[in-house]
Amino acid sequence: MLLLLVRHGLTDLTDTRLIGRIPGISLNEKGRVQARAAADLVAPLPLTAIFSSPLERTQQTATALADLKGLPLEVVDGLLEVDYGEWAGQEFKVLRKTDLWKVVQQHPSGARFPGGESVREAQARIVAAIEAILGRHPGGVVAAFSHSDMIKLAVAHFTGVHLDLYQRLVVSAGSVTALHLGSGPPALVKLNEVGSLEDLKPPPRRKGKN
Repeated sequence: MLLLLVRHGLTDLTDTRLIGRIPGISLNEKGRVQARAAADLVAPLPLTAIFSSPLERTQQTATALADLKGLPLEVVDGLLEVDYGEWAGQEFKVLRKTDLWKVVQQHPSGARFPGGESVREAQARIVAAIEAILGRHPGGVVAAFSHSDMIKLAVAHFTGVHLDLYQRLVVSAGSVTALHLGSGPPALVKLNEVGSLEDLKPPPRRKGKN
C-alpha cells in the first residue's frame, strides 16, 4: 500500500494555541487554499480510499480531495489528534514554560498529558489504525488526513526512529507524507511534501502484460 498522510490546513488558532480535540475549529482562508492545493497534489494518483480524523479541520481538508476524486470519505477515530487533556486550548507561550513541555520535547516516550493520553498511547493508536487500513487496502493507494504530531508519530514508528526523536520531524499544514507499506520493510518516500508527487505515479501497464 502507498499511504499518503496529509496534515490538515491552517486555522486561526494554529501556531498560537494547542487546539487538540476542541470541536468547531474550522479552516481559515489560507487553510482552505492549502486543502485545495493538497487535493490537486494527490489527485493524479490512483486513489482507492480516503480516510480522515473526525475533527472538522481534517474533514474539511479531506473533503476537497474526496470531491475532486469522487470518492467517499470515511472517518477513522484512530487518526484523531492526540488527547492533550488539560493542555487543549492553551497558548503555546504558556505551555512552553511548564516542566512537562521540556519532557515532551526531550523525552516524549515518558510523557503523559494531564487528563489525556501518553505520547506512547497516541503512537500505538495511529499505528493500529494504519495497520487496519493496510489490511483493507493491500496494494492500494490510500490518503489519510490527520494531524502533525500523529503523522510524525506514525513516521517514527514505520521508519524505526526512536520515539524520543520524533520531534525532529517536521509536518507542515497541508503537506503530504508518503509511506510504502507491505510485505517488505516500510519505506518513507516523501516527507512534508507540498510540491509534486508525480514520481509516485505507477508506470503505465504495457499492453499484453498482466
